[in-house]
Order: sequence, then C-alpha cells, then structure tokens
Amino acid sequence: MPNKTLVLGATGLLGSHLLWELTQKGTVLAGYRNEKRIEDVRKLFLFYDKTIGEQRFQQIEWRRIDILDFYALEEAIREASHVYHAAALVSFHRIDFYRCIKQNREGTANVVNACLAHPEVRLCYISSTAAVGKTQEGFINEGHLWKSSDKNSGYSVSKFGAEKEVWRGMEEGLNAVIINPCTIIGPGRGEEGSMEMFNVARKGLRFYSSGSNATVDARDVASAAIFLMNSGIQRERFLCIGENRSFRSLFTDIAESMNKTAPKIYIPRRLALVTAYLIETIALIRGRRQGMTIESTRAAYNSFAYDDTKLRTLQKNPRYRLKETIENAIKGRIMP
Repeated sequence: MPNKTLVLGATGLLGSHLLWELTQKGTVLAGYRNEKRIEDVRKLFLFYDKTIGEQRFQQIEWRRIDILDFYALEEAIREASHVYHAAALVSFHRIDFYRCIKQNREGTANVVNACLAHPEVRLCYISSTAAVGKTQEGFINEGHLWKSSDKNSGYSVSKFGAEKEVWRGMEEGLNAVIINPCTIIGPGRGEEGSMEMFNVARKGLRFYSSGSNATVDARDVASAAIFLMNSGIQRERFLCIGENRSFRSLFTDIAESMNKTAPKIYIPRRLALVTAYLIETIALIRGRRQGMTIESTRAAYNSFAYDDTKLRTLQKNPRYRLKETIENAIKGRIMP
C-alpha cells in the first residue's frame, strides 16, 4: 500500500507551505503545472531556513499534474495514501467566471473520482470561506449554508460547487475532511493572491472602504490542514481563521509595516462600484486582467466576521498575530 503524501497545487501560497511542513517527515509528492514556479518553492524553503532549506527541498518529488487531466491525476494519486488538494483558480474578474467553474469544480470532481478509485486514499480538501453562507449579523461558522445569489462572486460559486463534489465523494465512501480558510497571507509571488494587497500598499493607498473580513497566516492553515488529516476525522468541515479586521485596519497595519502612509480617505460604495465598472469594462475590452473589479469592490464593502471555535477546540496551537503574519509576508516576498 502506498504511504506517500501528494500535494496538488504545490507551487501556490498554501501548497508551498504544506510542502515546508510535510518535508519535516520525509519525501513528499508535489503536483505542479508551471515548471518555473518550482524555483519559487525553493526560495521559500531557503527563506524559512537557509541551513536545511535546500535539504528539505530535495525531498520533494515533482509531478507535472493538471487536475483537468484525469488520467495524469489518477496516476499520481495511485502513488499516494494522503492527498492535499490545494489547486484552485482564484479570480474576481468577470472574464474568468467559466475558467473558475472548470478549474475549481470540474477539477475537484476529477480529484474526488481519482481518490474514489483508490479506497485507501485520504483527502484533505482546501476549500474557502467563499463556500460558506454569509450573514452580516454575528459570527459566521460551519453551520451557515451557502445560498445562491447574484451577489456571489464567480469564485464563490466555483468553490461552493467544488465543495459539493467533495461531499458527493464522501457520500460514495471517500475518506475526506474539508478546511475552509479565509484570506490567506504569507510569503509568495508579489503579483498573486493576497500579496496584491502589499503591492497596493507599497505604491501608497489613500482610500479605504467600510468593509471587514478575516485573514489567516499560511503557516497556520498548513498546520491545521495537517492536523485534521492526521486526526482521522471524516465527513466534516472546519473554518480556519486568524483575525477578523476591518479593511481599513488591515491596510493600516500593512502600510505601517512598510513605512507607508495609511489610508485616511473614505470612498463611498457607489463611487467605488462605478469606478470598478469602468475599469473592469476597459480591461475586458483590452483582454486584460488588471485593476479593480466589480466583485472585489463589492467584497470591500461587505462586513463579515468568522468563528472557528470548532477547529480551535481540537487544535490547541496558538495562531500567529496579524502583525507577525504581515511582517513574515513582507520579508519573504518572492519577486516575479
């Protein structure tokens, strides 16, 4: 029986942190699509430990895997006993709606089916708070069910659909657990994911919105995912949250850590949405993905707070404070 661990989406922000944690125990299989991104993982390992980083990096066995290619995926899963599925497309551009559906939902369906073909395999699916129901009254937990709405982002729709595939697999006998992190912050490529916030702050951010959300350290999510995978818990999902903060507070902390001016001018929601509509429409015409989007602007004015007591009750490890997370991300930023 295979006893190796496979990480899908291994060159991403969370995937690379999973590799860092898992290589403490030995060899890890890692799925990638872009070979150039492998060097980013090596840089991350050396950032965390210049002495043993290279040695740990050499314990990774790389596999070129596109989760939309079922046969390549199934061949890799055949070698594993544990699979962490962290491969996903994160985009809030309207032009990427169907790409998100295909990559996130259809790709996850392939992962689930490939795991079902090997009953000894255990799966940890990295979902998102985007797949959890929302309320602006009180704290959101695992019991809040996602509801269809024209206000949902394409990414939210795709992650909810992906999570449904995992639940479908569990009904068919899949040994799996789901973790739902909020916005993940950590060292990574400067133009991707949550690191875009640091690029904005580096250029100077004068304006702020009225919304709030939660962030979490990539190291905490990786630790929690491994804890859940090793716990034997099945057919459950767990929120993974660091701190609930207003966006103004978050960007103020980032700006101060970078010795930049904190945002001080409030921009009304309607003005922000009109601006986003114009910017995204121009980008669509030019075939580009840049600048503000309608979906990300809506999110900037939503106020959500999350409660992950369910996970914290089981895993006693303290979480990193937001300022520690920000400082770590700034120091470990990988230039594109």
